[in-house]
Amino acid sequence: MSEMNIVPPAEKQTIVVVGNGMVGLRFCQKLLEFDLQQQYRIVTFCEEIRTAYDRVGLTKYFEHRDAEKLTLVDPSWYTQSGIEIHIGDRVERINRETKTVHSTKGIDIPYDKLVLATGSTPFVPPVKGVDKKGVFVYRTIEDLQEIIEFAQTAKSAAVIGGGLLGLEAAKAAYDLGLETHVVEFAPRLMARQVDEKGSLYLVKKIAGMGVQIHLQKSSTEFCGNGRVTGINFQDETDLNVDMIIVSAGIRPRDELARDCGVVVGERGGVLIDNKMQTSDPDIYAIGEVALHEGMVYGLVAPGYEMAEALAANLTGDDRQFMGADMSTKLKLMGVDVASFGDYANESDDVVSMVFEDPFSGEYKKLIFNKEGTQLLGGILVGDASDYGTLSILAKSDAPLPCTPQELLVGSKEGSSALGGADSMPDDAQICSCNNVSKEAICSAIRVQELCSLGDVKSCTNAGTGCGGCIPLVTDLFNAEMEAAGIEVNNNLCEHFAFSRTELFNIIKIKQLKKFDDVIAECGAGNGCETCKPAVASILASLWNEHLFEHASLQDTNDRFFANMQRGGLYSIVPRVPGGEITPEKLIVLGKIGKEYNLYTKITGGQRVDLFGAALEDLPTIWERLIDAGFESGHAYGKSLRTVKSCVGSTWCRYGIGDSVGFAIRIEERYRGLRSPHKLKGAVSGCVRECAEAQSKDFGLIATENGYNLYICGNGGSKPRHADLLASDLDEATCIKYIDRFLMYYIQTADKLTRTSVWLEKLEGGLDHVKEVVIDDKLGICDELERMMQFQVETYKCEWTEVVNDPEKRRWFEQFVNTDDNEPYIEMIDQRGQQRPVDWKSDGEIVQLSIPEREDATPFKYQAEVAQAENQLLTEVEKSWVHVGTVRDFPHDGGATVKYGEIQIAVFNFSSRGEWYATQQMCPHKQAFVLSRGIIGDAEGVPKVACPLHKKTFSLDSGNCLNDEEYAINVFPVKVEDHNVFLELPVPEVLNEILGEKMCASTVCNS
Repeated sequence: MSEMNIVPPAEKQTIVVVGNGMVGLRFCQKLLEFDLQQQYRIVTFCEEIRTAYDRVGLTKYFEHRDAEKLTLVDPSWYTQSGIEIHIGDRVERINRETKTVHSTKGIDIPYDKLVLATGSTPFVPPVKGVDKKGVFVYRTIEDLQEIIEFAQTAKSAAVIGGGLLGLEAAKAAYDLGLETHVVEFAPRLMARQVDEKGSLYLVKKIAGMGVQIHLQKSSTEFCGNGRVTGINFQDETDLNVDMIIVSAGIRPRDELARDCGVVVGERGGVLIDNKMQTSDPDIYAIGEVALHEGMVYGLVAPGYEMAEALAANLTGDDRQFMGADMSTKLKLMGVDVASFGDYANESDDVVSMVFEDPFSGEYKKLIFNKEGTQLLGGILVGDASDYGTLSILAKSDAPLPCTPQELLVGSKEGSSALGGADSMPDDAQICSCNNVSKEAICSAIRVQELCSLGDVKSCTNAGTGCGGCIPLVTDLFNAEMEAAGIEVNNNLCEHFAFSRTELFNIIKIKQLKKFDDVIAECGAGNGCETCKPAVASILASLWNEHLFEHASLQDTNDRFFANMQRGGLYSIVPRVPGGEITPEKLIVLGKIGKEYNLYTKITGGQRVDLFGAALEDLPTIWERLIDAGFESGHAYGKSLRTVKSCVGSTWCRYGIGDSVGFAIRIEERYRGLRSPHKLKGAVSGCVRECAEAQSKDFGLIATENGYNLYICGNGGSKPRHADLLASDLDEATCIKYIDRFLMYYIQTADKLTRTSVWLEKLEGGLDHVKEVVIDDKLGICDELERMMQFQVETYKCEWTEVVNDPEKRRWFEQFVNTDDNEPYIEMIDQRGQQRPVDWKSDGEIVQLSIPEREDATPFKYQAEVAQAENQLLTEVEKSWVHVGTVRDFPHDGGATVKYGEIQIAVFNFSSRGEWYATQQMCPHKQAFVLSRGIIGDAEGVPKVACPLHKKTFSLDSGNCLNDEEYAINVFPVKVEDHNVFLELPVPEVLNEILGEKMCASTVCNS
């Protein structure tokens, strides 16, 4: 579209969007995308105090308690996109005669077109006592915050509603450690998604977790004197609970339309046609407020379809919304549930086939036409892995690729009868949330030359909704890569043509104990920031030597036994087994924190984190901690972090098992164990699950008969509920199974893979793990146990080894050529403690031109500054300056020297017989850390990886290899008679050229 066709600002039409939920935001996004002439000015009202967030993922808030993680777009996006947004302001009146909306804050906005995206409100049954304290709805982040706060004083909760929203609320109550009850008026759970038999399987699965289900219950009163204490039912039974969460459905928020005379349905909802137009031709409705053909859609995908169609129509297209596919895949209370197509059809024109497995809790019902040539719909409970392919088959008019029986249970050969994603028709809808077809995905991969799954998601939006289509998107990506002749491999990196599992076995069988031997035996080049830590982890898992034996392979956290934080400072986390600590030890932590002015915080793993320690202070601090009885907490390693515990039977009146004692025993057994990724465990003393054992890599829950052992759970950004491995085990059997499980995971997982992802990728999944760990199907359990026992017997506290060895302590000195110390970063006070100043935004340049030059001009990128400085360094007089001896610089590693006020990183690349020197400051976040990075090569180019964010820089040129906006200064190095020299100008000239950005002292003078 040429610039001549852009509509002038004065001629733009105003579209007012009432509601800034998921659907309202999607409409704004699509209108911006389609409005090539820029004919519209968009004004939107957001009633809540925050902009649009992921209401589908609302339950995740209970895990991270961070509203920003649910935010769909940064609030600045609206301004940058030219959208006028009114946050915390509700439209309270529409004047159709003047075509104006009026808000609660007194704002009047005229409109040309008005879009109602007001969504819905929770349906609250008219039950006596519904206004009592302790009764909540489940709809907004504020609702969840109130539930979390109240739950701290409650022990039990009832959720009114056994549908999708009700079970999400029940999961939240369960995760809060409450005795949880689900109360449903209907005779089955999920009545709109599953049939009676499917509901029975769902009930059994959920009840097995300790959640009590009450079906066919009609509440007559919420009891209590001011604060709720229970529920009375119509059948004259009652239920004692401390709080009630009402999640019994939704009602369209149609009051604005109703009040201004726009037609609404008899039971609610703004009546719309196929173009989302209401009875007023200038007013439209989309999402849960809209009533289309007698249907109010409570899922986000139909709302997205409406939003896109309306945006297209308002920009000259002609699209119609003809109703939406109600197929959905969910994970409720840890149970997979899916329904697709015409799943409720029970007419004489269809034939149903059912598969039931009461042992695994799997239920599958598929509905076919009478001829058995077409799949019409289905219900899946317990295992929904085939949902993506089955739902696409149900939408297709093409004949089935197999018989109905094969589709239900697989072929006689034992393989799935479903073809791969690449065999689907091009118009097959892969992502129903964002309406992305197979053709759109494949075309984007080919045309845009996408080379990762993340690129596909960013480019097409496929897989960014509920996530149910990710397996299909992955299959399509792999198929396109194969078709293009691009091998999708899991090689460790360019230096090793093996996976981590293959490399583990090579190192084990050939008894390789040094990286140089590994690279000589089965690799190439000099290694990198990917393979070096991976090999270091394998060596530790096999031979359990002190990490200083392989210091240059380690990321900075493992190299210095502490987590690097902002500015190059470190955090200190002593081990507190099981979360049990004496007052005397707490006093020691307090004294150290106060003396060294360390920011102090309790971690989620029941221990104390001390932030802000300088590198050179770490040995002294740890010497005092070890004298007080502490040892390394390994918070810095891909290793066991903590085994969390509740107080258990020692104090809790509900406790069944001694969870603290068992947690301490387990944590002290596996401390220091290196693995492909971090490991977390937990022991809960009863089914109330206060230690959150089912969100850990391994977790135990005490029962009357022993412990239930769960594996492969995960919290974090991609939470996964753990799976039950075995029930009612004694302590010895628990440890035996955990030994085997952890060692099998360590041997077979890919690099940087958590146990949850490992299990999902493992052929055979949980059943295979049970066969290996419990049944010893592979005959390797004795070997797994022997390897674990070796780890236990050879354990030594890494910090104890350091503080007692002067040679090891010297590697923690800030500079190798002086005893001076310099501050690392500017600090500010906050809530009575010190923390680092906020980082500058990416791309913000410290110095934008070269001083003292007539041709000095501003630069766009930091890289141009560094390159100009490097050029200037070649033009000034220099001399060779002695900075240390070869012994001062580690093999294949770096150390820092101080020259005047300048910090310089010097690297001894001994495996290449080469030396390099660069500025110590990484330009990305202006932190003095480069000497602590891993050195290696990229296609033969020597490089260093910044330990903070893995920006990699050429040691030859200084150019950043993975971000052209950055570069660093480099300096010549020579070695004579074991002495190391740098070619430098006098300090005053070097400081003048490089400016204050390279001076250590600037952090305290800025």
